[in-house]
Amino acid sequence: MDQHPPAPPLRIGVPGCSGRVGRLLLKAILEADDLVLSGGTCRQGSDAEGADLGRLAGVAPIGQVANSDRQALFADSQVVIDFTAAAALSEHCQWAVAAGCALVVGSSGLSPADRRALHTAAATIPIVYAPNTSIGVAVLSTVVRRVAGLLGAEFDIEILEMHHRNKQDAPSGTALHLGEQAALGRQITLADHAVRARDGMTGPRRDGDIGFATLRGGSVVAEHSVIFAGPAERLVLSHIAEQRDLFAYGAVYAARWLRDRAPGVYSMEDVLGLS
Repeated sequence: MDQHPPAPPLRIGVPGCSGRVGRLLLKAILEADDLVLSGGTCRQGSDAEGADLGRLAGVAPIGQVANSDRQALFADSQVVIDFTAAAALSEHCQWAVAAGCALVVGSSGLSPADRRALHTAAATIPIVYAPNTSIGVAVLSTVVRRVAGLLGAEFDIEILEMHHRNKQDAPSGTALHLGEQAALGRQITLADHAVRARDGMTGPRRDGDIGFATLRGGSVVAEHSVIFAGPAERLVLSHIAEQRDLFAYGAVYAARWLRDRAPGVYSMEDVLGLS
C-alpha cells in the first residue's frame, strides 16, 4: 500500500518576538516536532535585538537571534504569526504577498484601511484573522450567534469585557467580534445597532441595540461576557482567559491549518470547522 511521506516541518516566523505573546509563540513553535522557527524580529535598537530566540522563549539557547529585518523574515517563512501593533499590518501584508507567505493575524484595533489591506492580500494568500485566537472564544462566538437567533427580540444583548490596564483599544477586538456574531444571529448589522458608550441622560434602551461595556485594570488577561437579558431571566455566556499562552497555542494551531489553503480570509471558527 502506498504511503505518503510526512510533510516537511512548517516554517513559522514571529515578528514582535520580544513581546508578551511573541515570546509565548516562540516557545510553542520550539516545543512542536512538526514546526521550525524560521526567525523572530524586534524593533531596531531594542534590548531584544541580538538576543537568542531560545532565551527569549524561556528555554535553552538555539543559536538563532532576534533581528530587525522583518521583510527577510517573511521571505524565509511559510507562515508568519503577527500579533504586532495594527499599524504594521499593511506593510506585513505586502511582504507576505511578495513572499507567498500565509498569515495568522492576531492584532486587534484594525482600522478600515487595515482591513482593506488584509482583504487585498487575501486575494493572493491565505490569512487567518482572529482578534482572539483562543479555541474557547471561537466556540463561544459560534454559540453566541446561535443563541442570538434562537432568542426573541425581547432579549436585549449586552457585551461586557475587561482587560489589563495597558490595553490600547476599546472595546476589544474580541468584544466587537462577539457583537458581530450576535448581529448575524439576529440578522441585523452591528454598525447600525452597536452602542459603544452611555453617559448622562441617555433615555430608555432602544429595541435591537447591542451594547458594549469596557473595563480596564490590573493584570487581567481577558474576560468577555455576552448577556441576553429578557423579561424575568438572563442568559450569560462567558469566557475567561487565565494565561496568555492559550493565544499562542491557538495561533500555532491556526498556522498548521493554513498549510496549502486557498487564498482568502479565514476565522478561528473556520479553523475549527464551526462556521
